[in-house]
Amino acid sequence: MRAARLIKMVLLLQSRPSMTAAELARELEVSERTVTRDAQALSEAGVPVYAERGRAGGYRLVGGYRTRLTGLARSEAEALFLSGVPGALREMGLEDAHSAARLKVSAALSPSLRDAPDSAAQRFHLDAPAWFREPETPALLPVVAEAVWDDRRVTARYRRGETEVERLLEPYGLVLKAGAWYLCARVTDGGSFRTYRIDRFSAVDPLEERFARDAGFDLPGYWAEQAERFARSILRAEVVVRLSPEGVRGLRYAVDPLSAREALGAVGEPDGAGWVTVTLPVESEAVAHAQLTALGAEAEVLAPRSLRERFAADAARLAALYGRGDAG
Repeated sequence: MRAARLIKMVLLLQSRPSMTAAELARELEVSERTVTRDAQALSEAGVPVYAERGRAGGYRLVGGYRTRLTGLARSEAEALFLSGVPGALREMGLEDAHSAARLKVSAALSPSLRDAPDSAAQRFHLDAPAWFREPETPALLPVVAEAVWDDRRVTARYRRGETEVERLLEPYGLVLKAGAWYLCARVTDGGSFRTYRIDRFSAVDPLEERFARDAGFDLPGYWAEQAERFARSILRAEVVVRLSPEGVRGLRYAVDPLSAREALGAVGEPDGAGWVTVTLPVESEAVAHAQLTALGAEAEVLAPRSLRERFAADAARLAALYGRGDAG
């Protein structure tokens, strides 16, 4: 642990002109007294760490000292390619590997380029979770992530409704979708690939044995195919809707993207008032009622009759509420 901290301290000092004890303590997550002891240990080991006293003082490396410890370990290199999703790295337990990789890359850069990582970070940021929902990190995510990196088989218990099933899985890849983590894995007894929500695992036990990856497996392609298949599987009903031009523009924001795309892709010519009639795939009548309510008077449900009657009842209630004059 201390050896890794000393290496990190050298890399920090190599990537910056100087750092105060407080700055080093914050980066290394230790006390300033520990920083002083570590600097002394480095000096005794032949690393030219120099301490400058005073208000503008701090620690620096003397004489343009350069360490040769900038080679990336495999875990560090892999973590570096995920640097666009720092929250995901933290949740998978790869934050330390990513930090070490960034330091090594910074230390290897010429002085004129050392501000490049901070410059990019201040200009681009990816926030993966959806709005208005506090993301929760699944407790078993680090265990699953480690098995994915190591190509190690796992025995997993998975909640399916009110029951639990146990599977022997080959974990191929992780996907973060709108704040939820999913595992794409192959079931070893059947050989098929399946998708599991990480927060539904009640237990995950990595095994000693590793598996040989299928070289033809494409994680982005697999996920795109599964996502579209899932979206189609829940669109089990249809409603016929008449839309104004404003309703057409708002449809893609009110319903599922796949549903809007299919409905508008088959739209006919508008009538004399500019309205069009579409057949909209929906999950259920109740979901369609909630979604199309957002379009207000820009959408008229034509079928099924039961859904049209629900909107007529809504309209009557609204007319009664707003037809009473002043509020109160």
